[in-house]
Amino acid sequence: MADKIIPEQIDILKILDTLPHRYPFVMVDRIISMELGKEIVGLKNVTINEPFFQGHFPGRPVMPGVLILEGMAQVGGIMAFYAKPEAIGEKLIFFAGIDKARFRRPVVPGDQIIFQLEFVKEKRSVMVMKGKAYVDDKLVAQAELMASFS
Repeated sequence: MADKIIPEQIDILKILDTLPHRYPFVMVDRIISMELGKEIVGLKNVTINEPFFQGHFPGRPVMPGVLILEGMAQVGGIMAFYAKPEAIGEKLIFFAGIDKARFRRPVVPGDQIIFQLEFVKEKRSVMVMKGKAYVDDKLVAQAELMASFS
């Protein structure tokens, strides 16, 4: 991946042009910063209107950890697509693995998750990134993610 700083924020319209995901499965609202081949920072505003809160859990809404990881992966996928723009609209990016996933505290309606992903390496078309998710500067989740275009 070539190093390139993306100076402007990437809004939801550009995210929808990049990712194949659609409501209710888009787990990122904005990209705050990105340096291709190095790191990306994105955010998700968590609202009570999210459909998963109806069943997880009634009376005590908590965002499912797997959806926090999905948001992390989508942010990483945006960096991958920007590094290989010829893949946008032509290929999908799939999880190849998740390692060292840890959940530190619950995410609830009203929170804003900041996803920070660091590119680690690409080996045989599998990209590896380390991701962290924060709410109010507190670590809520972390994982190593592997993905590949198909």
